[in-house]
Amino acid sequence: MEEAKEIQKAPSPRGKVRGFTIFLFAALVVAMVFYFGFKTAVVRGESMQPTFVSGQKVLTSHAYWLVGSIRKGDVIVLKEEKSNDYFIKRVYGLPGDRIDWSFAPQDWPMEKGDYVVPEGRIYVIGDNINHSDDSRKFGAFLESNILGKVLTWR
Repeated sequence: MEEAKEIQKAPSPRGKVRGFTIFLFAALVVAMVFYFGFKTAVVRGESMQPTFVSGQKVLTSHAYWLVGSIRKGDVIVLKEEKSNDYFIKRVYGLPGDRIDWSFAPQDWPMEKGDYVVPEGRIYVIGDNINHSDDSRKFGAFLESNILGKVLTWR
């Protein structure tokens, strides 16, 4: 009786190239997600103390499909409307939310009652409420000016 001998083939060079190509493509996709979906920002000023101090770095993401949508209490980075500068604030109200008159914009008349955040806008306040220029001074900000949600800080 003759035993059947199995012949093992070495992987073909073509198979190695295909596997390496798939690996490179996957690495490129991951790199693009991180490059376009995540940014770092440096805290400036005292408006978010004690949560953040000036000079601290934070990681932000606008890939909401990955990190979750923006909710009340989240810390976000916003672009200033008149310049390319940015600032970090805590979300106090989303579109349609009522803002108590004590936290309403400074020019909001008390006789109108609670301020309602307009559609397409977001209401933000700094943690250091006595030293923060925020929605109380400028009103609600455009949602399109949100650069990202703060994920981590150190």
